[in-house]
Amino acid sequence: MASINMSYLDPTTLMLIGIPGLQHVQFWIGFSFFAICLVALLGNIILLIIIPRERSLHQPMYIFLAVLVATDIGLCAAIAPKMLAIFWFGSCSMAFDACLAQLFFIHALQGMESGILLAMAFDRYVAICDPLRHTSILTPSILVTLVLIVAIRAMVLVGILPILIKILHLFHSIVIVHSYCEHMAVVKLAAEDIHVNKTCGLLVGFTILGFDMIFILISYILIFQAVFHLHQKEARLKAFNTCTAHIFVFLEFYILAFFSFFSHRFGHVAPPTHILLSTIYLLVPPALNPIVYGVKSKVIHERVARIFFLNHQSQQ
Repeated sequence: MASINMSYLDPTTLMLIGIPGLQHVQFWIGFSFFAICLVALLGNIILLIIIPRERSLHQPMYIFLAVLVATDIGLCAAIAPKMLAIFWFGSCSMAFDACLAQLFFIHALQGMESGILLAMAFDRYVAICDPLRHTSILTPSILVTLVLIVAIRAMVLVGILPILIKILHLFHSIVIVHSYCEHMAVVKLAAEDIHVNKTCGLLVGFTILGFDMIFILISYILIFQAVFHLHQKEARLKAFNTCTAHIFVFLEFYILAFFSFFSHRFGHVAPPTHILLSTIYLLVPPALNPIVYGVKSKVIHERVARIFFLNHQSQQ
């Protein structure tokens, strides 16, 4: 009975150690992640300013992009402050409830991002396979409904996870081997039966990520069929070009997501590698998404160039 430390019964504080084995260099690693966050915040804030102001971007694809941008900003805000505080100032302690709140926001925003990617795939499907009805199908009210469904689904399903953790009372450790509060990293601290937590984590992951990925793939199978049935080569290239940005964002998100998801549950990946890759998975897509859409969208590209050109002129 001496092994049951009362301090681990309903703990009020947890400790995040950052990257195990790399504590001596994580101060410098923090600058890399800070640079990624800075690029992500700058790029996404610029897009969030441009899309509402530019009338030509008031289309379903760019409205969904604006929601994706807001989600990416939320992810950076949920992860970066505490992570950088650990790396730079050794501020490792975190209130148990604050940890659960961070867990909820990170995974809920991930779920929202996945849902928005599905909505964007649906938009591309309608635009290419049924272009004459595109505006009549994706009306403003339908867009709002889709965004609300995506947000509510993510919040309700992910909301189950911290509630189930809160039911646990006895923990064999309060040290989280991670740089942020990730579901399985917290669950593994419990000294009680965690089969329900593990099962619910898998079900939530597959219900959101698995469901969305399957329907995105189905959308693109139908899109490619429609594109290859076009007679003119220029028309095929033009149709395919409208999808390339979304395809890139879809691939980067899901490849990194499933690697992080499965390596933590079934893999034998070294903790430092897993933590670095899972952090990259959360922070790199928000940094790349504005660049990808900025390069592929002529209107966004020109508007961004105009902003920086005007700023440069005003400084002269």
